[in-house]
Amino acid sequence: MVKPVVVVLVLLLPIAMVAQGNNPMQRKNQSATADSAQPAVSAEENEAASARASNSDDPSGMAASDPQQANTNQSPPAPAPIETRRKIPGSMVGYIDNPIVENQIRVRFDAAFEDQFPDRSEFFYAKCACYRGLQTAIPPAFDPNAPGPGPGVPTAINYQQLMINVEYSPHRRFSAFAEVPIRWLQAQGFQPIPPFPGFSNQSGLSDVTAGFKYAAVASEGTYLTFQLKSYFPSGDASRGLGTNHYSVEPSLLLYHALSERWTVEGQIGDWHPIGGSAGVPISGSEGFAGDVFFYGIGPSYKLYQGNHIGLVPVVELFGWHVLSGFQTQPVTGTTDGAASEVSGMDIVNLKAGVRTNIGFHSSVYVGFGQALTHDDWYKHLIRAEYRYSF
Repeated sequence: MVKPVVVVLVLLLPIAMVAQGNNPMQRKNQSATADSAQPAVSAEENEAASARASNSDDPSGMAASDPQQANTNQSPPAPAPIETRRKIPGSMVGYIDNPIVENQIRVRFDAAFEDQFPDRSEFFYAKCACYRGLQTAIPPAFDPNAPGPGPGVPTAINYQQLMINVEYSPHRRFSAFAEVPIRWLQAQGFQPIPPFPGFSNQSGLSDVTAGFKYAAVASEGTYLTFQLKSYFPSGDASRGLGTNHYSVEPSLLLYHALSERWTVEGQIGDWHPIGGSAGVPISGSEGFAGDVFFYGIGPSYKLYQGNHIGLVPVVELFGWHVLSGFQTQPVTGTTDGAASEVSGMDIVNLKAGVRTNIGFHSSVYVGFGQALTHDDWYKHLIRAEYRYSF
């Protein structure tokens, strides 16, 4: 309340002075008082009085030569505009990780279809529990400690995941984040060999993720960011909700504005398991879990930008190169029909979507992913997310 009152008083002061100068009675009294107080006036003082009288013709009622009075006629300086829009409008991609270091809250939902080898390299879930029942059927593949779901071997699974991610940035170059996922899983059928009973649909907490980002380059049009993710085995592996081991994922992220409308983003990194299940056979030197190298690139185009809404189509090519590990593969496997090695396997997906920017801080992404290679993590994937950045 104090600031508006001061502004009003400053604006009203010139008006009061004009009114005071135009009041004939008050000027007559002032003249009489001045005459009585100054009976003798020198020539220099007469000239000064004449100059002051000529300045009285100023409509503002103030002498222009008096800087103190002139300043009272000026409006107070306008406050500096508050910058509410971020210099970078935000990451546009939906599958490549966000290269921009910022405060954000993100809610993401995935629906994936036809994952035929969910325990491949223990990347999605842990080694199938079917190995616990192979003591007599396939002795070399027997593993009493296999932690995954079973004992049935699914022909394929569908799954959905809801992921809540919070990122906090105390500095423009550094942030820390955590993500909590909830998973729903449905087996689409089970292999007739071995004739193990299947398992029901599962749901619950999956493996929690935490990490940090550091931007080596953080300019208005470019971000080059190092990111380190850590995965914690918080999901129940026996229900297909986690991998039953820790893992780390270092990667390098890029955001670069090519023009007013075109932007390109990219990512390259490696997913590395720490621990994991024994391989096939369990006496071998290679574990069931294995490293997965990954890479992606995603150009986007600002199709429309209004006062409050922006539409940005984006296309992403994302690939994985599996460096080691195994997958459960009955009958056709290389280890007595139980499993096969997956080192050297390449998987490539094409993702297409649209990001809608709402105001300065909110955005919504909807996209579709399609496997391009024979080997895959899933045939199709639908993703939707809401992100609030601040």
